[in-house]
Amino acid sequence: MGLVIGTDDPRASDVRALLERHLTFAREVTPPEDVFALDVDGLLDPTITFFSARLDGEVIAVGALKELDESHGELKSMHTVEGARGRGIGRAMVDHLLSVAGERGYQRLSLETGNTDDFVAARALYAAAGFAPCEPFGEYVSSGTSACMSIELEPGRVTPDRRGPRRSPSGRSRRGPGSSGGRRREP
Repeated sequence: MGLVIGTDDPRASDVRALLERHLTFAREVTPPEDVFALDVDGLLDPTITFFSARLDGEVIAVGALKELDESHGELKSMHTVEGARGRGIGRAMVDHLLSVAGERGYQRLSLETGNTDDFVAARALYAAAGFAPCEPFGEYVSSGTSACMSIELEPGRVTPDRRGPRRSPSGRSRRGPGSSGGRRREP
C-alpha cells in the first residue's frame, strides 16, 4: 500500500490523537499567547483543507492549507509522528501541499512556526523546500518566539528565484538539466 497523502477528516479518532500530540508539543514549548496551532474545530474552518499522510493505513503525518485570499495560502498544522521523522515524510507532505497550492493558483504560500531550538528541524525542512524568512503576514505580529516564512509560487511550480526544486506543471520536482528528477511525494 505504501505512503498515501490525501484529504482527511480531523475528527477521525487516529487523526485527532495525532493532532492532540501536536497541540501538546506546541503548548509545552511556546508561550500561550504565541501558540497558533489549530485544534480540530479550527481545522474544520471552510477556508482550510486538511491532509494526512498514511503509511499502510496508519496516520503518520498531517498538514493543512488555509486560503488567505485567492492568491495567498498558508501552510498549517504540520506534524509528523516522532517514529517517522527523518524518513522524508514531512518533506513529502510539504511537497504535496506546495503542489496543491500551485494547482489552486496561489502565488504565495506562507507559514508561521517557532523560532526556538525546538523548531530547528521544522525551519530546516521549510528552508530546504524553498521557504525563506518573511515579515509577519495575515493576523500574525512580530513575536520573540515566532518565525514567518514564505515561498513565491507560479501556478504549478516554485519560482526559480527561490532555493529548492523547481516544479513542473505536473507538480513533479525538476532539479535541472541532467537531473534524474525527483519524487513527488516529510516537520
